[in-house]
Amino acid sequence: MEAQDNQVKLSPTWLAHLQPEFDKPYMVQLKTFLKGEISRGKTVYPRGAEYFEAMNKTPFDSVRVVILGQDPYHGPGQAHGLCFSVPPGVPAPPSLVNMFKEMRTDLGIEPPPHGCLEPWARQGVLLLNSVLTVEANLAGSHANHGWEAFTDRIIELLNTQRDNLVFVLWGAYAQKKGALIDRQRHLVISSPHPSPLSAHRGFFGTRPFSRVNQHLTEHGVAPIDWRLPPLH
Repeated sequence: MEAQDNQVKLSPTWLAHLQPEFDKPYMVQLKTFLKGEISRGKTVYPRGAEYFEAMNKTPFDSVRVVILGQDPYHGPGQAHGLCFSVPPGVPAPPSLVNMFKEMRTDLGIEPPPHGCLEPWARQGVLLLNSVLTVEANLAGSHANHGWEAFTDRIIELLNTQRDNLVFVLWGAYAQKKGALIDRQRHLVISSPHPSPLSAHRGFFGTRPFSRVNQHLTEHGVAPIDWRLPPLH
């Protein structure tokens, strides 16, 4: 998977840090795996041009917050490269609905009329899945094929080269990445996942959105405007 591939684009701000990864054996094997799946007629989400959309929407030096997901949505039309987000016109999935419920409790922001989180990404919220692709209708199908090493590297770079970031780790899968984060240097917010299976076991009431902004403000960084205006 060449970073300059016609179907795969990675912004220069990230490529400056991640270029060596594309020559490593795990990434070569990952590219072979993905090409093989597609050649066998399997549908892979998101489309190739959106594999790195999280980084392309949020340049390296602009990251203020990292929200870590597991793998992309696996239903038709849902995944577009930003964790928990869906394109305009696609109904918000249950986990995102629960995030909006918590946002209303936390900040008094009413749930938006769409589930596209691009406005967050453009403000410095890196919406990063641990695994960047998935087979249609098969959650977790692309785990353990190399993406985890790539996203580990992203976390390591942010951990060592940036200061006072906020890492939001929802659920046990995301929390595994917490071992890569220096908590003396960054804030880590951990809780159960917002999915309907676990949200009532400790996600609701954690007030992550206000906690993010409190940390940013305390360190002289502009807070995130979590409101999602209507898309035109």
